[in-house]
Parts: sequence; C-alpha cells; structure tokens
Amino acid sequence: MNFLLADSVHQMALGGSLMDPMHLLSASGPFGAFILPAMLAIVFIESGLLFPLLPGDSLLFTGGLLANQPDGFAPLWLVLVLVPIAAILGDQVGYWLGKKFHPYLEKRPDGRIFKRAYLLRTEQFFEKYGPMTIILCRFVPIVRTYAPLVAGMAGMRYRTFLPFNIIGGILWGSGVVALGALLGQFDFVRNNIEPIFLLIVFISVIPALIGVARSLVAKRNPSGKVIVETEPQAAA
Repeated sequence: MNFLLADSVHQMALGGSLMDPMHLLSASGPFGAFILPAMLAIVFIESGLLFPLLPGDSLLFTGGLLANQPDGFAPLWLVLVLVPIAAILGDQVGYWLGKKFHPYLEKRPDGRIFKRAYLLRTEQFFEKYGPMTIILCRFVPIVRTYAPLVAGMAGMRYRTFLPFNIIGGILWGSGVVALGALLGQFDFVRNNIEPIFLLIVFISVIPALIGVARSLVAKRNPSGKVIVETEPQAAA
C-alpha cells in the first residue's frame, strides 16, 4: 500500500514537472537542445529576411532568463555572444538584399509578409535619425527588419553601415538577453514566467498595432484632414 502511494506521489510530481515551462525549456527538458538554435534562427530571420512578425524582444528576454537558471538550456555567456552575431549577420543579408534588388523592391506590391507601409515607415526613421536608425531600430519591432533593407536601397556606404550594425546588434542582442538574465534571478519573475512572457509579447506588438490603426484611419480619411459635420442652418 505504501509502495502504491509513493508511486502515485512520484507520478504526480513528474506530471507537474512536465507541465512546468521552466522544466520543459531547461537543459534536461525535452526542448532544451532546440532552444538556442531556434533563437539564433529567429533573430537572423527577423533581422534581415523581411519577416517582421517574429517575437524578437520577448524571445531574447525569456532566453536570457532561462539560460541563467541552474539547469539552463545553454551557458549564458554563449547566448550573449551568439545572439548578437546572428542579429548582425541578419542585417548584413538585409542590406545586401536592398542593394541588390532595389528596383524590384521599389515596385513590389504588398504581400503576406512584405508591406510597403513598413518600408515607408522605416524610410521616415532614416529621414529623422540618419545612420543612427540602424542602432535605434533594433528596439522597434517591424522597423528593425526593414532598416538594413532601406539602408541598402538608399545606397548607404557599407563602411558606414557596418559599425552601426555591429553596435546595434550588440546593444539589442546582448542587452535584452542580459536584462532577462538579471530579472530572472528574482523569485517573482521565475514564478510568473508565463504571464510575464505574454506581457512582453503584448508590449512588443504595440507599435505594430498602432501602425495598423493609423493605416486604417488613413484609408478612411486619405486627405488627413479632420472632417467636421455641421448641421444645416435654418432658412431665415
């Protein structure tokens, strides 16, 4: 009887660990071996392959948090080194695509991934901030995907683009990972990883939601003027 009771308790404990995201994404969990390659692939794709809807910020924050746990999926120092490299290489590809296919991209219609509105928004960033956009855009979803593309299309010199790309990749890649690792030391963060992750995802997509709302408003009122309806005056 005692043996059966102990076995039941063991199974319940095992089931609880299998449902624990900290276990699932740890080095000993079923997905631990895939986390770092997946992170690097997503960062690379979001940085330069015109796929702007990937969870870059939330992914890096959560990755830093998980890597800094006792059973982390990878050494934290390795994540801090490889993520910026993936981000820098992704921007290199984006810059090359913009430089190589400039005429085609200028005439390309909207698709499921490529949106001219994203391109125009990034061009506005360049007009306002110049080469610093390559650094600043790292922290702005969607814009960070199109910034290297616009830099290549605009003919920015490679020797100008490269240092800004490296600085931006390090600040964003290592910075967000380090922030997740730092905050992950607090029990409150570890015990509430799921709602915190969802909150980060929500914050990450706020700029995209604002952009969609502005596009809808612009379509309804292309002139950009406020239309005020007045009641007809009564005949004297």
